[in-house]
This record gives sequence, structure tokens and C-alpha cells, in this order.
Amino acid sequence: MSWNFVRRFARSVEQHGDRIALVEGKTSLSYADLAERARHVAGQLRPTLGEGRRVGVLGSRSIEACAAFLGTAWAGGTYVPLGLNQPEARLIALFEQLELDALIVDGTGAKRLSPELRRAAPDLVLVPDGPAGRFAPLASAPAPVPMTEPAAVGPEHLAYIIFTSGTTGMPKGVMVNSRSIGLYLDAIEPWYRLGPDDRAAETCETNFDLSIHNMMTAWSGGAALHMMRPLDLVAPARFIRSHEITTWLSVPSIITLMRQAGNLTAGSLPSLRLTWFCGEPLSEQAVRDWAMAAPNSVIENFYGPTEITVAVLRQRWQGNGPITPERGIVAIGTPIDGVEALIVDDKRRPVPDGTPGEIALVATQCADGYFRKPELTAERFVSFDGTSAYLTGDRGYRDADGVFHHLGRLDNQIKFKGHRIELEEIDARLREAAGSAMVGTVTWPMDGDTVKGLAGFFAVPGLDPEDVRAKLRSVLPAYMVPERIENLAEMPLSGNGKVDRKALVAMLDERADERAVA
Repeated sequence: MSWNFVRRFARSVEQHGDRIALVEGKTSLSYADLAERARHVAGQLRPTLGEGRRVGVLGSRSIEACAAFLGTAWAGGTYVPLGLNQPEARLIALFEQLELDALIVDGTGAKRLSPELRRAAPDLVLVPDGPAGRFAPLASAPAPVPMTEPAAVGPEHLAYIIFTSGTTGMPKGVMVNSRSIGLYLDAIEPWYRLGPDDRAAETCETNFDLSIHNMMTAWSGGAALHMMRPLDLVAPARFIRSHEITTWLSVPSIITLMRQAGNLTAGSLPSLRLTWFCGEPLSEQAVRDWAMAAPNSVIENFYGPTEITVAVLRQRWQGNGPITPERGIVAIGTPIDGVEALIVDDKRRPVPDGTPGEIALVATQCADGYFRKPELTAERFVSFDGTSAYLTGDRGYRDADGVFHHLGRLDNQIKFKGHRIELEEIDARLREAAGSAMVGTVTWPMDGDTVKGLAGFFAVPGLDPEDVRAKLRSVLPAYMVPERIENLAEMPLSGNGKVDRKALVAMLDERADERAVA
């Protein structure tokens, strides 16, 4: 038996070959067309895949990125999406760390191939060539090996590596095997079975594991996946209506943007039958606004770190809850099949219902750990009664009805614009840019529990904040560079001599209050 998850797509090709599988702008591919693209990519990759089998994909929401995803899996490779918003120095460091066998770029990714990046890339680089979804090698390469069927792989085969923010200044790669992604898709399929009449929207960047959810839930059922281009994300309501989208997954912050633009009115999204929200807290007001606009849609709040394979707890919105009263957000619910959630104390002992503690997730679908970070893996990936488990670092509790509630982080990790960010990673780069250890990054402003911005501070006499900003832009993705960067005469410190983040936030709040009064 092969555990290659792309077999699910291959079955849909057999059953729905002439139906539309993928749409980007005015270009669409049938299942048969997309399978031809995947086989073509797989044939080009197969001769070069070594022991690591790692294939980097530098692209965004595009037909080429989807073909690269499917082709990598078809060849039996390990898919490694690399965000286009990464600065060059960070990409080069990732190339060196990953030792890729091949790199595939879409049209936008090809524009990033500077001479420096090309020198750090593997020998085989595939660039767009001809019809949408087809590629040619940038330099001479071995002859392709035809692959009519997906490569057979075992359950321990590394399916993909997704990078999340790390505390050391470099992201950490979460390794997910074929068994884990297969178990996840099996667990959610009975509840959310998509069919040939469904039209799903791809709202996520390729370096989010939610994009894998979107691709595989659509293509396992014969549905059409519609790529959202940057301009489409500015007006998502119009996109949903024009394409009659039936299934939607995104971070909840998009609701606020749509509401502010006046695009979330009663009954304005009638085509939606299924909505997932994941990646950020879902406020009660936001879910009510969405339910009003999409009266025909089931709404599910998903929770789950990348380390446990996409999502593992789900809560269907029932019209009046359940709500986490401490935060005014929808509860994260109960575990999906095959997953056990626990609340544990600092000694990893389960605590009684109603008692806050750390959320621990016990499941066979746990990731394999962090790529080439054994110490960090041992710290976060543990065992409960012989079953793999992940200590999330999230604080929560289980109520008397068995429903789990999320109370925030135990550390300085945040979610911003759907990205998981370690504030310490920004601090690490801020220290380098400012040449000082006296730095601090905070989330500000806040809209309830939603992060609306970042602010960075340092205390170095005479140093221009814009010079610091320029250095940060060269080493951090744009979404991690604080909008506000200030040089303070004196950094506020706590009683133990650490930078006092609460005092920094209080200072910003006080200034905002003064402006409001003025």
C-alpha cells in the first residue's frame, strides 16, 4: 500500500477528468490537464531526487505553484514551500540549510532569481515555460523519466516541510510525514466532503499548511479550486460572488477588512455552504457578521498548530456559541477523530476541567519534529502513554461539557495577518540592526484579541530608526518588520532587568489617548 497523498488527486482525475480542477484569472485547467502538468513536473524531478528528496517551491497562489506541489508528490519528493515575501538573505540561508535537490519557481518567483540566489540554489531549477503549469530547466538537466502513476511511498515518507517563525532569528521547519497528512484528510472527509459541484477559494499563501488543506480537500472530491490573486484579496466578497464560491477557508481577520469596506451585508454571500476559519481567534462579533452575510453556510472554527498537521480541534458555530467568555471568542471545540487534547500543568500532569493549563495534543498525526533541530524537537514533541504528542505553548482549559477554550500564549508567540510569529525572532534581528541588546517588540494596536500591528523599540543615542528599518527589511519578511520603530531615550525595564513590554504598550496607549483628546 502506498501512502502518497497525491493518489487522492489521481482518483479524481480518473472520475472527473473533464471537469475543471484549477482556475487562475481567465485560465482554467481540467483534472486531466492538471494531471498532465503534474506528471511532467514529476518526470523532470525524478532523475535528480537524491536521499533527501527535498524540492523547494518559490511561488504564490498560481497554477505553476499547484503543479509544482502535485508534481513533487507524484515524484515521491518532499514539498518545501518557500514564501515569496522572504528577503534574499533569508532564502539563501534556507537553501543552505535544506540542501534541496531541486527548486521550482512560478512567474513571480522567477523574478526573485538574482545571481546570488541562483548561486545558492540547487543545480536543477525549473522555471515556467509554455502553457500554464509547464516548466523547463534553467540549465542543462538529465532527461525526464516518464511517470504515469504516483510514486509509492511509505507512511514515514516526509511529505512536506513548512517553516514557521523561530526564536533564534531563523525559522524552524516542521516535518510532516505521509501518514500524518493522510490521517488528517481521512478524519475531516466525512464532515466536509467536497464534490464536483463545489468551488473552493485558495486564500492562503503556499507556505501556509492551510493551502495544502485547500488543495487536497478540493482535489480529493473533484471540486474546482479558484486561485485568489492579490487584487482579489482586496475585494474578497466580489470574488466569492463572481465565482459563486461554495467553500471558503481563511484567517478571521479578513472579516474585519470586509466589514470596514462595507462588503459584508446581510445575505451578500449566498453561494457559500461551508466556511472554515483558522489561524487566529474568531471573535463573537466576527462570526455573527459572517453568519449574517452567508446565511446558507455552515461555519467551523478550526484550531491546530502546524506541528500537529493543519488542524485538530473543531467547533461548529451554533448561533449562540459556545463562546470563551474570558476573551469573547468562539471556543476551539473538540478534537477530530484520532486526536486527544489534554490540559496539563508545568509538570505535564492533566488538570481538572475548568483549570487553565497548557494545551497538549496527542495524536499519531503529530509531525516528525523540526528539521535538523533535535533539541527543540525533544523539548516540544513528547510522549503520553506511548503516543506522540505536541506541547503547543498555548494556554487553555476544558469546560464541564468537554469543550476546549483558548486563552492565549504562554510565551511571546503571536498570530499576525495569519502568520505565526515569535516576537523573540524580531527582537533578535532588531538587536543586530540596532547593535544593542536593549530592544523590544510589542503587538500594538490590538482589536480585542486580534493583533493589528507591531511596534519595535531600541535605545541607541543618535541611531536613525529608518536605518534600522532598512536593515530589518533585508533579513525579515515584510509582515515581520514593525510598522512603528522608535529610538527611546531610555528603555523601560522590569524589576528583574528585562525589557518591560507592558510598559511599552502602556506608553503607546497613553499617546493614543492623548491624540484622541486633542
